[in-house]
Amino acid sequence: MTLSSDLITVLAPLPVLIPLLAAAATLILGRQPRTQRYIALTALVAVLAVSITLLALADEHGATAIQVGGWEAPIGITIVVDRLAAIMLVVSAIVLLAVMAYAVGQGIHDGSEAQPVSIFVPTYLALTAGISYAFLAGDLFNLYVGFEVLLAASFVLLTLGSSADRVRAGVSYVMVSMVSSLIFLAGIAFAYAATGTLNLADMALRLDSIPSGTRTAIFGVLLVAFGIKAAVFPLSTWLPDSYPTAPAPVTAVFAGLLTKVGIYAIIRAHTLLFPNGELDTVLMVCGLLTMVVGIFGAIAQTDIKRLLSFTLVSHIGYMVFGVALSTQAGLAGAIYYVAHHILVQTTLFLVVGLIERQAGSASLRRLGGLAAASPVLAIVFLVPALNLGGIPPFSGFIGKVALVQAGAAEASVLAWVLVGGGILTSLLTLYAVARVWTKAFWRARADAPEGDLADVGPSALLDESEADIAFVDREDVGRIPVLMLIPTVALVLVGLAMTVFAGPFIDISDRAAHDLRDRMTYIEAVLGENAVPGGVAEGPR
Repeated sequence: MTLSSDLITVLAPLPVLIPLLAAAATLILGRQPRTQRYIALTALVAVLAVSITLLALADEHGATAIQVGGWEAPIGITIVVDRLAAIMLVVSAIVLLAVMAYAVGQGIHDGSEAQPVSIFVPTYLALTAGISYAFLAGDLFNLYVGFEVLLAASFVLLTLGSSADRVRAGVSYVMVSMVSSLIFLAGIAFAYAATGTLNLADMALRLDSIPSGTRTAIFGVLLVAFGIKAAVFPLSTWLPDSYPTAPAPVTAVFAGLLTKVGIYAIIRAHTLLFPNGELDTVLMVCGLLTMVVGIFGAIAQTDIKRLLSFTLVSHIGYMVFGVALSTQAGLAGAIYYVAHHILVQTTLFLVVGLIERQAGSASLRRLGGLAAASPVLAIVFLVPALNLGGIPPFSGFIGKVALVQAGAAEASVLAWVLVGGGILTSLLTLYAVARVWTKAFWRARADAPEGDLADVGPSALLDESEADIAFVDREDVGRIPVLMLIPTVALVLVGLAMTVFAGPFIDISDRAAHDLRDRMTYIEAVLGENAVPGGVAEGPR
């Protein structure tokens, strides 16, 4: 083994172990919230540092597999670090650290009555461990375990504070998640019955000798399970009712990350286990409907959280589009777009939390005058909003252009329809965020239909003529807690970095896509001498 392989072997388990150990420590120290915060932030900084190191090593040396406990694959538990997994680890670590810092700032400013730190911090760290484990899992069952760890933590986070709305949304979320998990378990059972293994690399080889009908049926079951988790239409109706009720940090990390774990699972299953394109047409149709239905739902909303929840669903369609093309260009565009969307969507939900703090509401019927009241907040919203809308030269534009070019190169009728749907969705997304800007930031608050109902200060406004004056003259206007603003601005800057350094980001996405297309790279890293190239019928088309 080389020095780099030894280093990866040491580092690979740490994105899971560090947050788990930190969660245990913070649970023991439940009566010491300050210590809990220090431990959580330190652990997440460590996870980010480890993830960046793993990405650098994986990009230089390719995929590396670690056999837990010394049990050789395909018998034991396998952790695999390749370019795709490392990219997802880095982006998720950035977001998880920023959201934790935001939550710490909110807790310090407001106290912990509505967001009990003793519960929030260890649960959040458990969520981090589950997300990391899902990205690193080298077998189907441990991918399921990663999903279940993050889902169990998300159940607690979603109902934090136990308000009626949160409990109601939590019940719906739990039921949908349980159905998804049961379908996933059924898919695991079918795959094991057909192949006699759960190791992804070994299963990839054995599936080639399975009849195509059986293979397609297994893929269909797994796609339904992953589609629910990723909020792919028509399996996405649960999301807009579940996410907006949670506290701002929880909503942000859910919106940014949890659906992308489902997208990651779709990419991994499609490229490694089922690369022959049996259900690509179905994926293309679902991608198109996800884009179009989601964005029309967003246009109809008057609450910013629900509007962003529908845009979240809509933009999942771009990622599905890239995967369904089954080309290196399509996969590269999808990977870049996943990273872009995690950052931008998380940022926007954090900004909505700042808007609620500043104006007392996230309803467009009650908002107005925010640009005058808080120019900093206006800028922090405008940059990621334009990025989401795909305005050049932002990363959203670059990602969409990459996907459009990949679709045009495919040149099928359905691919051209998806290109048109993607362009339409981008224009409507721009319309949706422009509508938020116009109503919440640009117009006078006195012109809002319910502008006098939002919480604008200790005393209620007497009439609409006083609304703008009272809003601007509030003592705390423009005084957003610094510890909440800093992580939000940091995410805005990271999103801009994806624009400034788009070339290197696209290049590493392209190399990750190349690895996915050449699946023997992954298989040989896991199975070593046991890999049998002759067992692969065709490989990616």
